[in-house]
Amino acid sequence: MQSKNIFGHILAAITVIVWGTTFISTKVLLKDFNPVEILFFRFIAGFIALFIAYPKFLKIKNIKEEILFIGAGLTGICLYYLLENIALTYTMASNVGVIVAVSPFFTAILSHIFLKGEEHLKISFFLGFLFAITGIFIISFNDQQLSLNPKGDILAVLAALVWAIYSIITRKIGALGYNTIQTTRRTFFYGIIFMIPVVMFSDFSMDLQLIIKPVNLSNLIFLSFGASAACFVTWNCAVNILGALKTSIYIYAIPVITIVTSVIILHEKITPMAIIGTILTLMGLLISESKIPFIKFKEKKPQL
Repeated sequence: MQSKNIFGHILAAITVIVWGTTFISTKVLLKDFNPVEILFFRFIAGFIALFIAYPKFLKIKNIKEEILFIGAGLTGICLYYLLENIALTYTMASNVGVIVAVSPFFTAILSHIFLKGEEHLKISFFLGFLFAITGIFIISFNDQQLSLNPKGDILAVLAALVWAIYSIITRKIGALGYNTIQTTRRTFFYGIIFMIPVVMFSDFSMDLQLIIKPVNLSNLIFLSFGASAACFVTWNCAVNILGALKTSIYIYAIPVITIVTSVIILHEKITPMAIIGTILTLMGLLISESKIPFIKFKEKKPQL
């Protein structure tokens, strides 16, 4: 059991390391493509990759299970990314980065409500959350002026909430006992279906000449096969092993990975404030995983 948990932590860590580097790839691709084009292409290619990896079709037992997959595709694949991208058009990226990192808090609340008996709210989680969100705040607003935009910030909050809902649905899908590649592929399928109306009403035009440019092609392959196909499988496996709450805590590390990647690949300078923020964020992650006794929220039975 212990070795299985360790494996779950390794999968979650690998996933956030890859997701933390996607900012660099997306930044490069945005020179030639708009966000909807990048999003649609990466999940179409990801779906194809998952089908090649495991071509066996998934047979669903009943409509209730199908609804879970529809919900996962709508929330984790379609709505989350669309809300995040739209939020970026109204408010600063730093705002979105901080707000979306609140999703583990929403996951904790929803886990307590919908996964009773599986997920417990611990003092360490809330203490770690305070450390991590403070660190992420320092990282995101390093050398920048705080600027609030209600429309964009509300959309970012909705994105964080949607990801929390996706985490809960993923946990329920994992309990069905199906193959993870099959379940991830089915989730992608419904996510793509929900994206189609957005694509139809957007300025969508994937120019083949732009796609086959070496820099674009390499980044699209990374986002499609690595960050989408492989990482959604590893993330869903981690959720099945560790639970939605413990896995979501790793989201705190994404801004840290992005900073490190920016320094290595883009040769950006890391400031003292960014170092402080990184330390606080990692401390938050470690504290959230510590063994401080949990708080159980149970109603007191009346004494007879």
